[in-house]
Amino acid sequence: MAPIFSSVLLSLCLLSSPFLSNANAHKKLGFTADLIHRDSPKSPFYNPTQTPSQRLRNAINRSVNRVAHFTNIYGKDASDNSPQTEITSSHGEYLMNVSLGTPPFPIMAVADTGSDLVWTQCKPCEDCYTQEDPLFDPKASSTYRNVSCSSSQCSEFGTEGSCSTDNTCSYSIAYGGDRSHSKGNVAADTLTLGSTNSRPVQLKNVIIGCGHNNAGKFNKKSSGIVGLGGGAASLVSQLGDSIDGKFSYCFVPLTEKDRTSKINFGTNAVVSGKGVVSTPLIKKSPQTFYYLTLESISVGSKKIQFPGINSGTGQGNIIIDSGTTFTFLPMEFYTQLERAVASQIKAERQEAPQGSMGLCYSATAKLKVPVITVHFDGADVKLDSSNSFAQISEELVCFAFRGSDDFFIYGNLSQMNFLVGYDTVSRKVSFKRADCAKM
Repeated sequence: MAPIFSSVLLSLCLLSSPFLSNANAHKKLGFTADLIHRDSPKSPFYNPTQTPSQRLRNAINRSVNRVAHFTNIYGKDASDNSPQTEITSSHGEYLMNVSLGTPPFPIMAVADTGSDLVWTQCKPCEDCYTQEDPLFDPKASSTYRNVSCSSSQCSEFGTEGSCSTDNTCSYSIAYGGDRSHSKGNVAADTLTLGSTNSRPVQLKNVIIGCGHNNAGKFNKKSSGIVGLGGGAASLVSQLGDSIDGKFSYCFVPLTEKDRTSKINFGTNAVVSGKGVVSTPLIKKSPQTFYYLTLESISVGSKKIQFPGINSGTGQGNIIIDSGTTFTFLPMEFYTQLERAVASQIKAERQEAPQGSMGLCYSATAKLKVPVITVHFDGADVKLDSSNSFAQISEELVCFAFRGSDDFFIYGNLSQMNFLVGYDTVSRKVSFKRADCAKM
């Protein structure tokens, strides 16, 4: 995510045990929700005056900011009833329609595999960013409860956790690089996920952040974050055994403006059948991120090895992220990749805009893009031209990869039209080529 909704870094030690202490923790769930891309007409962020290329250039800037944010975090080392929920993209990221409390209070929140906590702005807001929609009022929810300082949930936050004068457990989260933050109460309430093919799914006693002090580069059209990362406070971890640690998504191409992407949980999230390839999830710190091992990338028959992979130091060398548009690779590795791609494209190279991508061609040229295959440990993922090139202006199409000096990310353009499944129990990520607009 961009600074507007960068991935959250809890300035706390996350809990190590499941939070759901109700029937949902034992009942196996299978449901699907819509994901709405930020630049979709269904998104509250949609700006009809912008051209597709303007939106993509903005996504480039947001991707760069997200890399900087992740670098900041990493540097600190710190069923039969199968509903569906839509996801909407925001800043190259995706939004979910969720509801908090009883009765359900609707919230449009960013779905983020690069953060953990589920949080929203709450009344009373002592110092909050401007939000167009009404704020969540915990007093209006019959199922809301603050987590006390004496509870096991609060004590497991560690020495950096804090308590207010009324014995309520507090949280503080910071955003790298832009001084954005959220502070408030650790609480539990009912979270309702909208369903695309069945009645909504209610999840009781979900741990959330009820933010009373939130500032920074937040967008006034959004209300919070649904953390889908690997840390203990994420929605995926809280659902735990009820979804067997499984979720998956399928991102529609940016050209499919009237289609929503889908995110699946539990029994709906199994990725199987012909063409499925899987790669191990690597355990590293921070636990929020989903680390994979990238061994090499092939351009046609030419294979380029990832730095350090042959020396045994490359395990978990890249993260897969739903909120970063482009794929970021080590600078030297990227340079070799760009050179190999350029050598196989028989068209005149065009100068890239400042701060944009490095390898560009005229949008009117009939490019014959070479086959690019991403070789993860145990999984060869073959990209097509829509995964590897994007139109960033009316005149230019550019390579959807960039070099980075610090942090390496497999972005969502490389994932579009793939069903991508996460199994946090078996510790693997699976890929299957799909027509996501038809799912």
